[in-house]
Amino acid sequence: METIQALNDSHVDLIHVDCNDDLNVFADIEKIQQNTEIPVDLHIITPRAERFYSALEQFDIDFVTFQYEDLENKSLDIPKEFSGQLGLAITSNTPISVFDQYAEDFDFILFMATIPGQSGGKFDPSNFRRIRAFQKKYPKKRVHVDGGVNAEVSFVLRNMGVYASVSGSYLFNSSNINTALLNLKLNEIESGFLVKDFMRDLHESPVIYEKNLSLKNLLQAIDQGGLGFTMVLSEDNSLKGIVGNADLRKGLLSYMDQLDEIDVSTLINTTPLVVKENYTVYQLLRFIKNESRPIVYLPVVDEQNNAVGTVNFMNLIKGEL
Repeated sequence: METIQALNDSHVDLIHVDCNDDLNVFADIEKIQQNTEIPVDLHIITPRAERFYSALEQFDIDFVTFQYEDLENKSLDIPKEFSGQLGLAITSNTPISVFDQYAEDFDFILFMATIPGQSGGKFDPSNFRRIRAFQKKYPKKRVHVDGGVNAEVSFVLRNMGVYASVSGSYLFNSSNINTALLNLKLNEIESGFLVKDFMRDLHESPVIYEKNLSLKNLLQAIDQGGLGFTMVLSEDNSLKGIVGNADLRKGLLSYMDQLDEIDVSTLINTTPLVVKENYTVYQLLRFIKNESRPIVYLPVVDEQNNAVGTVNFMNLIKGEL
């Protein structure tokens, strides 16, 4: 129970329990619940989910996830007596569309970013885009991630609005669980990923082209983008500037008595802060911290100053509230 006490002391949010088709897991859960009030997150890997239904009726488990690929019968009939939240776990090779048949009854998806059941694996960066695709399709469903979560990956996932990240090897291979857990929540991290690995791609970002500039189109681009700004691009995607909510307000106030005469091009901030796509996570954080003004979003450009995407930090800001 030393590990449970260490997790208690560290104020973790969930205790993730992996179950490889073994009903004895519920005896372990009973011991855990006797020694902590931390919610249990049970991940069941089994070909026959029905074997676990009876125990799910009896035990008060907060989160239960079934591994999709291992199920012989993909139609899950979870007992109505189970009061916890349900999730579907999928590996990096499984399309997110398999969640469709569970969307009405399930609360979240668990992205397995390494091979299920194998500890110490490296996070598969393809999951960054899969997470964004799922969030776009199911904005009210939560995202959990398991596998390869170290301090750097934790930062990126928090920035993306991921609800829960499972970290096993990183924590328990560290000399001190408390220190390792604190590292997961701090920003001073070593980098293995680049901005382009997790940014919103250009087609996911708010954009208006110079040839389409008008007040109406500008307002629509900002509104539809949902990030509080839009990039202004030439036809070859060269970044000409951005128009944010503040730029828009100042411009409208200047032309308040003559809106029909507004020159939309004067609203463009032609020297915005930008970040390079090949910046590491560490370089990105250094860049942000070196700026005196708060940064909520950044255009991402390549070496030729062509826009390739965006990053925003609203989820990190929300997470600090």
